[in-house]
Amino acid sequence: MTKKFKILGQYIKDMSSETADVETFLFVKDNISKYQLNIDINSKAIKNKLIEVNVTLKFEDKEPSEKKSYFEIVYASIIRLSEDVKEKKELEKIILSDVPTEIFPNLEKAFLNLIHNSGYPGIKLEKKIDFIKLYNEKFN
Repeated sequence: MTKKFKILGQYIKDMSSETADVETFLFVKDNISKYQLNIDINSKAIKNKLIEVNVTLKFEDKEPSEKKSYFEIVYASIIRLSEDVKEKKELEKIILSDVPTEIFPNLEKAFLNLIHNSGYPGIKLEKKIDFIKLYNEKFN
């Protein structure tokens, strides 16, 4: 099967790490195992079959607490669709599954660097994100 898109570029569009103070840092260090990873994907048509695909990862504590850290990265990819992509369903699969799967190793590395450089060196993403499975669960 031929690939229906080409990634022309990828970059960190925005990233944020927030830890309010030393007390928060020490609290989070002991409780970061409770943090959850959230993923959001959106896209914006540019022109001439060019699309910007943004994958956002957020790592945060869902519990109500005064002492929290917050980590977020928005990773952008610019893709060019091949001319034979005509159907909306095919486009959705490219944006929500194919592109994120291809760029994820770079995104994961950048995101983990952000968390590690924020003072939490032992953190790793426990399981690989299966964008194809997530897409199929949502649309099939």
